[in-house]
Amino acid sequence: MTVFREFPYQLQLQVNYLNLIIITPAVQLESVRPVRVRYLIVVSTLSNKDESILLGMDFPSSDSEVCTIGLVLPVWSDTQVYLDGDGGFSVTSAEETRIFKPVSMQTMWSVLQALHGCCERAVKAAVIPGSGLEWALYYHQHIESDRFCLNEWEVMNDLESVRKDSDGQKVSNETLIKEHLRDIMRTEDLDNLTSKMVHSALRTRIGFDMRPYKEYIDNEILVTMAQMDKPSKIFDYLFLGSEWNAANLEELQKNNVGYILNVTREIDNFFPESFTYMNIRVYDVEATDLLPHWTDTYKFINTARKSGQAVLVHCKMGVSRSGSTVIAYAMKQQRWPLDVALAYVRDRRSIVNPNEGFMKQLQTYNGILTASQQRHSTLWRRKSREQRQKSVHIQDGKEEGREDEEDEGLDDDDEEEEEDEDTESTDEQDDSAEEKVDSAEEHEVGSL
Repeated sequence: MTVFREFPYQLQLQVNYLNLIIITPAVQLESVRPVRVRYLIVVSTLSNKDESILLGMDFPSSDSEVCTIGLVLPVWSDTQVYLDGDGGFSVTSAEETRIFKPVSMQTMWSVLQALHGCCERAVKAAVIPGSGLEWALYYHQHIESDRFCLNEWEVMNDLESVRKDSDGQKVSNETLIKEHLRDIMRTEDLDNLTSKMVHSALRTRIGFDMRPYKEYIDNEILVTMAQMDKPSKIFDYLFLGSEWNAANLEELQKNNVGYILNVTREIDNFFPESFTYMNIRVYDVEATDLLPHWTDTYKFINTARKSGQAVLVHCKMGVSRSGSTVIAYAMKQQRWPLDVALAYVRDRRSIVNPNEGFMKQLQTYNGILTASQQRHSTLWRRKSREQRQKSVHIQDGKEEGREDEEDEGLDDDDEEEEEDEDTESTDEQDDSAEEKVDSAEEHEVGSL
């Protein structure tokens, strides 16, 4: 194990505790709260130097002797590193982007050199999701930083809708306008509310001239109006909705929502301290590949179902990205073909309309599910067993014929006992059937 001199003593202790194998220069990062200390570490293994991960470490204060893990970001073959032009850099890996702002240019230069080397090795070794980094699972399982630290690791620089700031950070004028606009439209009588009244109310609340933002405000009024419908109840435990629904705390609590699946690149998690979030950070474009995420979204939704709480699945409008994800869930959970699942979801939310790219992916997913269900269905296993038994009977035809004549009067009780044994065997097989189907689907999705 190599620990660089610039590591503070406390971080060296924590590195030894975590049994990290090789560590490239640690970089101290800026923090919203000056009392907190954050470090970024690049970790590789001696046995396979082609595999690397980025670890984000959080110290409650500069003299703390214990730190926690707040970020684990694998370095895959598609990982890219960019300078952001604002004293920091961003790392994009498997459609996940993280932003880092070192406290000094010298440390940033060191970590950028290390990162570029890791990326080159990952490309040469074709390190892709599902084909390596099993050792990194340990660190994923030990992400223990508090929610405020996690929020800082998860921050993105191109969000269009952000939660109310709790740390006094500066926000753009457009973000401020959007925040107050939501509040106005939530509390005023919409039947009598005019665009002029909205502009006037915003000017009174915020205190600056709204004229340069007139077009932006009018557009946001229309978008917000379209979002303001209640979320659609797809199942007792699953709601499908919009950005507006995701930002409406009272409505979320009323619907017993404890989990939120955010299928957008541009919208923040509004209440990270109050709900369990999963993020699929994608845009609503035909080129977006949603299919690889549907195994994880299925598991997330079922986690909510088993917990006794509801889950809200949302994108910006509740039409394409989140609609496609809910259709995919219904197909797998209910074992419905695509046309049935699509009709069912649209019956409960008529505006659902996956874009052309998502529809093609749903058709592919339908084929994967159909193949998996046939391969692992109870009926298929029972038929296979019966065919094997018939084959044995044919081979021993004469002997079985004589036995049948002698034992014509087989008791009904014996027949029932045999059926019970078959049923028990089938039940045992069914217990692991779903796990086998999940495994098969993940394999087929990964091979696409």
